[in-house]
Amino acid sequence: MAAIINKENFENLVLKSNKTVLLDFYADWCGPCRTLMPVIEQISDENPDITVGKINIDSEPELAQKFGVMTIPSLFVIKNGAVVSSSVGVKPKRAILEMVK
Repeated sequence: MAAIINKENFENLVLKSNKTVLLDFYADWCGPCRTLMPVIEQISDENPDITVGKINIDSEPELAQKFGVMTIPSLFVIKNGAVVSSSVGVKPKRAILEMVK
């Protein structure tokens, strides 16, 4: 299950993670975000070597601003505390896994 990321746990769960981190910026009212949600959960459940986190832009606007999120859903892959890839919009599972590898 994907972790809920907020400004209190961001540093420990994302920046200090020893694993590759996949962040999903979303909002509850966003239709495409709801479409992507089961795919993100599958990736989380099937890939214990990846930390998958979800960030609600409405409750965590500072984190959305920090990443420059203008459109949702937005996905970011972080390795060793740095963004290594990102994408905007609904993507198939295979394409998201390619981003993470």
